Amino acid sequence: MQVDLVNGLFEAIGALFVWRNFVQLRRDGEVKGVYWPVTAFFAAWGVWNLYYYPTLGQWFSFSAGVVLCAGNIAWVIGVLRLRARKNAKQGETT
Repeated sequence: MQVDLVNGLFEAIGALFVWRNFVQLRRDGEVKGVYWPVTAFFAAWGVWNLYYYPTLGQWFSFSAGVVLCAGNIAWVIGVLRLRARKNAKQGETT
């Protein structure tokens, strides 16, 4: 139980940071200096954790992992949408 709480706390703090990145992405409307596939990888790992944690009975980790995984997925989708908009605008000006 204590191991689940510690791991879940890391997941929860990570979720706060990831969602803060999402908010910043929305504010800035651009992303620089970040290779988006890295976050996509961690989002995929998060999806795996949503299967893995319940098999271990780690429900606090699972709950915080849902929020963390959702934040990573939202950020990746946000970056891909911004890239698509940027590419569409470049196509309009050429």
